[in-house]
This record gives sequence, structure tokens and C-alpha cells, in this order.
Amino acid sequence: MGFEDWAAEPLNWVFLAVALATTISGLRVVTSPNVVHAALFLVAALAGTAAIFLLLAAEFLAWVLVLVYIGAVIVLFLFGIMITRAPTGRDEAEVDHQRRLPAVLVSAALFALLSWGLLSQWGDTTLDRVTAGTPTSVLAEGLLGRFVFPFEVVGFVLLAALVGGITIARRDLSPAEEKERESR
Repeated sequence: MGFEDWAAEPLNWVFLAVALATTISGLRVVTSPNVVHAALFLVAALAGTAAIFLLLAAEFLAWVLVLVYIGAVIVLFLFGIMITRAPTGRDEAEVDHQRRLPAVLVSAALFALLSWGLLSQWGDTTLDRVTAGTPTSVLAEGLLGRFVFPFEVVGFVLLAALVGGITIARRDLSPAEEKERESR
């Protein structure tokens, strides 16, 4: 498949645009000095990943990604930032610049290793056009049939962890502790 064949498919251009936006959002997640902005860039990166799943006819995975990760995890992340009054910006927290170069080197080496592994395994294999994914009814029967009890137990444990985290993080400060926190 040459570039002319690739460029003739409109779906490839949509993928390119979504993949580029997702990559830029992913880079901004790790380079943003503000934690809240990083969380919002993570929302954009996850939304781009869901769009790629939609392009691959994996609707169930796309909507699980939207509901679970964007709808729950990011909301909990932002909620945790607000509850704990964590430093959110460059002015409030010290950034350790000494670890930046090793982190970049480790990330580049991991990217190279994973790219080599994928290319050596799949090579120039092309995917046939996907017409339909797995029916959602089959996935629903698997989740809510055989695995309904573990599914509910995990939900209960996560709820208990959320309540415990809020209880620990939201203790009331004495006036002296509040004054000391404001002076920092």
C-alpha cells in the first residue's frame, strides 16, 4: 500500500487528525505545570483514544473509556485535588528539573522498545476493513451474567475507598494550622 492508496481513504485522514490531537494532548499532560490543566489535557487524550476506538468499530470500548475514565477517574482526580487543597500551579510547588533528562531518556527507550516489538511482531500486516465489532449483548452477558458478583464487589470497594479518602483528606484544621498553611 503506497501513500497514494493511503491518502485516497478519507478514514485515514480522520485517523491522522485524531491521532495528532491525541498525541499533542498526551504530551501536554506530562508537560503542563498546572495539575488541573494536565487533568483536562488527559480528558482530551482519552477522548481522542475513544474516537480511535470508534474508528475501529469498537463502540463498547469507546463508551467504556468515556464513562469510566473520563466520567469517573478524571472527576475523582479533580475532586481529590480540590478536597486536599493540593498545589495546582507553578507558583505553589517546586519542580524537580534534575530528573527531567533521565525521564526523557527512559521514555524514549521504552518507546523504541515497544515500537521494535510491535514492528517485529506485526511487520507490514494490514488490517481488513472492520465492518462490525463484538455485539454489546455478548459483552453484557459476560459482565452481568457470570461476573456480576465481582463487578458489584469492586464497585463497593471503590465506594468505600472514596469515602475513606474524603474522610482522611477533609479533616478540619485548627485556626493555627490554617494560618500556617496560608503563610506558606
